[in-house]
Amino acid sequence: MDIQVRVWRQSGPQDKGQMVTYDVKDISPDASFLEMLDVLNEKLILDGDDPVAFDHDCREGICGMCGMMINGVAHGPERATTTCQLHMRHFKDGDVIDVEPWRAAAFPVIKDLVVNRGAFDGIIQSGGFITAPTGTAPDAHATPVPKPDADAAFEAATCIACGACVAACPNGSSMLFTAAKVAHLGLLPQGQPERDSRVVDMLDAQDAAGFGGCTNMGECAEVCPKGIPLNLIGRLNADYRKAVGKRR
Repeated sequence: MDIQVRVWRQSGPQDKGQMVTYDVKDISPDASFLEMLDVLNEKLILDGDDPVAFDHDCREGICGMCGMMINGVAHGPERATTTCQLHMRHFKDGDVIDVEPWRAAAFPVIKDLVVNRGAFDGIIQSGGFITAPTGTAPDAHATPVPKPDADAAFEAATCIACGACVAACPNGSSMLFTAAKVAHLGLLPQGQPERDSRVVDMLDAQDAAGFGGCTNMGECAEVCPKGIPLNLIGRLNADYRKAVGKRR
């Protein structure tokens, strides 16, 4: 299949960017979206041009590094799919595809499709941990956890911090990410000692990093490649109110 890709090109954080159109020919429908970009970059290098910079690592839908906007949708048109797991068969021969980086004040562009997601690290460092000494691995079922709580904690823990929720949110909010990181610890017995301080500190770090506020648009959950549910934001808000009430 032959396609056209219009890619955001930006040499550096302070440089002005623009969309540049490229023709990419003879792409296998079974190729992944990143493999298509690899083919484009091989052509650019052979032509003496600068290849398109984009993030990637595992290419197995695990790490979340491959995030980019494809035709205005984070990770592309397929639900619960990362960019590296999106295949070209979901497009048509002759399609024109727009590829852009995450658009958020807290995710400044480094180059082309690469953005700095270090703000997520700051949120995790502020409270995404437990201080209880764990020692060696405990025996199975040594600490009883109700199955609904265990299932909900596991669901929240599947967040891969790709940033799609931020890119999709009209406000550039990271509430779904923060809610997932707060919930997967707060649902387990080991996470209870810091439960109150965790939610307050992580939300403070989120605001300090420049993320927008949540207005419950729900687009974050729609594009999340791991299907993190929107109701975790409600749980986060409830935990925050309780924590602040205790402090008062």
